[in-house]
Amino acid sequence: MLTAALTSQESVSDPLFWHRLQFAFTITFHYLFPQLTMGLALIVLLFRLRAFRGDAQAGAAARFWTKVLGVNFLVGVVTGIPMEFQFGTNWARFSHYAGGVIGQTLAMEGTFAFFLESAFLGLVLYGEKKLGRVGHLAATAALFLGSWLSGYFIIATNAFMQHPVGHATVDGTLQLASFWDFVLNEWAGWQYAHNMCASVVTASFVVAGIAAFWTLLGREEDASASLRMGVTLGLIACVLQLFPTGDRQGKLVARHQPVALAAMEAVFEGGPAAPLAIIGQPNLDARTLENPIYVPAALSFLAYGSFGSTVKGLSDFPQSEWPDNIELLYYAYHIMVGLGSLFIALMAAAGVQLWRGRLATSRPLLWMLMLAIPFPYIANTAGWTVAELGRQPWIIYGLMRTAEGTSPRVTAGDTAFTTLGFLGLYAVVSLLFLFLVGREIAHGPEHALAGLPESPAAPPGPAFPAREP
Repeated sequence: MLTAALTSQESVSDPLFWHRLQFAFTITFHYLFPQLTMGLALIVLLFRLRAFRGDAQAGAAARFWTKVLGVNFLVGVVTGIPMEFQFGTNWARFSHYAGGVIGQTLAMEGTFAFFLESAFLGLVLYGEKKLGRVGHLAATAALFLGSWLSGYFIIATNAFMQHPVGHATVDGTLQLASFWDFVLNEWAGWQYAHNMCASVVTASFVVAGIAAFWTLLGREEDASASLRMGVTLGLIACVLQLFPTGDRQGKLVARHQPVALAAMEAVFEGGPAAPLAIIGQPNLDARTLENPIYVPAALSFLAYGSFGSTVKGLSDFPQSEWPDNIELLYYAYHIMVGLGSLFIALMAAAGVQLWRGRLATSRPLLWMLMLAIPFPYIANTAGWTVAELGRQPWIIYGLMRTAEGTSPRVTAGDTAFTTLGFLGLYAVVSLLFLFLVGREIAHGPEHALAGLPESPAAPPGPAFPAREP
């Protein structure tokens, strides 16, 4: 994902600076869309399952969110295409060195998962009348499978860059030695689980936030099913994001990238019973964390499962192996963790009110759900910043440094020019996306679709108490 944030060690006239800036910008912007696509694919499938059992409100919600998924998927495709080209244009030496391995999963993502996802998205969007209830549900399941399979192939590629396994060196390049070791990399499994929970968190907050907006406008029929689904699924995903997926991902970092763990927590001097910094400001010149608030021995326990375990500090590693921008890495990590904790608190509060049947009348909570929509995107971006900055200065951890992976014939001016082009293009794409999605939100779900057999509606959930006559 994110190659790295910028570092003060690189000059703006250095091509490496612009290669990293361009890839960081384009991949960050692109990933705003796949995270929602993958999460919505699950939510739409769950709505379809409820509709299959006769819940008319769930059917209307499924149709509405499928339209949003379609627009989101389209923009994700448009912004994702440059990623593939940049491997050749900006990172030619990396592609030559590692293409024999990572080319496998990238090709599988495009050949199998992407076409499965895109083909069945068309059937889900336009085939409800023709396919019938069973066929349409099967198409929705295939759409979900395609989107989540696509995510796994991309994660497996990144996991190899984080923890390379299943490869051999042949004539100075990496070649695949064991396909299954590569695809079933332990790092890939937990990173994928953590990432998909984050995608579901994003989608749940979007669904719950838009439903809260409708509720505040008095459009309870539009909001009911989405509010229940967003809050319920969001709470589950937020908890799973913390444990076990976040816990296991952190332990993998501690085991395989201890210098990254030290930088994430600004641990300059290691030792046993290492404390966990809740807040503080890293000072690299003084090699200390200023104004810290610590939880004693908590870092040792979280990283290694024992309060007395020794955590290595940055001073235990050569400075040439330190991540490039420790300050940004530290703050990105704490933003991610802090937002994740707030997400659990917000969804737990909303869940309690939902269970009590009072969420629709809890206007402060509805406002918080609506205003919280952007924050999972920020948390996801911070999380990927942590993953990619923590890997630096390596593009493939322990095998190839980022500075060695560029395209030597592409100048700083070339990359700066195309970066400005991407800025302009993505600004237009953003406006178009907001217009199309905003129009769908203003219209809301269609509660009766002409030509479809009506199913008896399921009893309404507890989110909306009966109105007084």
